[in-house]
Amino acid sequence: MSRESEAVTPGGAALPGTLPEALRAELVAFRRDLHMHPELGFQEFRTTAAIKARLEQAGLRPRVLAGGTGLTCDIGEPDPARPMLALRADIDALPIPDTKTGCAYRSTVPDRAHACGHDVHTTVVLGAGLVLADLHAKGLLGRAVRLVFQPAEEVLPGGASDAIGSGALDGVGRIVAVHCDPRVDAGRIGLRQGPITSACDRLEVSLDGAGGHTARPHLTTDLVTAAARVAVDVPALVARRVDARSGLSVTWGRIESGHACNVIPQHAELSGTVRCLDLDAWRAAPDVVHAAIDEVATMHRAKSQINYVRGVPPVVNDPAVTDLLRDAMTARRGAESVEGTEQSLGGEDFSWYLEHVPGAMARLGVRKPGERTVRDLHQGDFDADESAIAVGVELFTATALLDSGR
Repeated sequence: MSRESEAVTPGGAALPGTLPEALRAELVAFRRDLHMHPELGFQEFRTTAAIKARLEQAGLRPRVLAGGTGLTCDIGEPDPARPMLALRADIDALPIPDTKTGCAYRSTVPDRAHACGHDVHTTVVLGAGLVLADLHAKGLLGRAVRLVFQPAEEVLPGGASDAIGSGALDGVGRIVAVHCDPRVDAGRIGLRQGPITSACDRLEVSLDGAGGHTARPHLTTDLVTAAARVAVDVPALVARRVDARSGLSVTWGRIESGHACNVIPQHAELSGTVRCLDLDAWRAAPDVVHAAIDEVATMHRAKSQINYVRGVPPVVNDPAVTDLLRDAMTARRGAESVEGTEQSLGGEDFSWYLEHVPGAMARLGVRKPGERTVRDLHQGDFDADESAIAVGVELFTATALLDSGR
């Protein structure tokens, strides 16, 4: 039995759009090329050019975004009466070295790596676009589909806002995405209705006051103590001023003050992140965090300056779109290929699209089945089982086909 004949809709009808072997091999090669040439956010010129060239080769008309990196491309003619489904990929890499050994396609760029799987996401959406273009030419695609290749997901507050500002969601009614998950076996996806990622903001605090000799701390602001109390007390205060179920937390990554052991400094700095599982609590977070910092700083006679940088809200999966992804994966690989997944404390700027249209993100399994070692995201040795590319392509083509019939 061919894989094509195994792919059926929930009603039992055959579903076209599986991946030809020749295209499967081409996509693996495309992903490896991206992996060898990673580019940081808003610098993805080579990546953008490679995607654009392959789409044009297929007879499509991609449009580069206003900032010069990233692009969108429509499969079929948009119809205002039938809003499109959008397939989103992020195309940027991370500023870390590739530490894989014995890998023929490791990064060739110092201190740059596709260690979050964006090269896989990009290849999946490209492959889905090529398959859908072929189905459209055969009259088998009932509704236009938009491909969105977005820059700078790793740059707060994320390149999604720039893509939206360039019209990426014009005429779009639903949007879907995948994110690599090294805890899930290749051939499977993880799904969850409701929040699937966390909100993530950046927090920078400066404290100032009169310094002096450590022999006379009573005549100073004692900024080291003030900074220490901010580091310890602010997370505790914040946790007690919101519903505990919201998961609002402040975590510091840097604290710096002083230069000599017997001198109380006049300046101190702290920086960290604010994460939150709940959308309403995230919206209230700046005021809550500001108030807590000011209270603690004032208690220690320190003047505080706060730079609260909005990052991204949680990704909240729409139930209907989540069910659409479930039906699509079930049609391709059976109900056993879908598993539940937990909410992550990681941030994802896919959430900005969901402020405008309903959508859902699936976790794409990239762990080699049977492998015990988990190569975690944002680590220099991260890699993906490349069979996941075909899984993602067929998930998205099935999603588009099922969506066009609803």
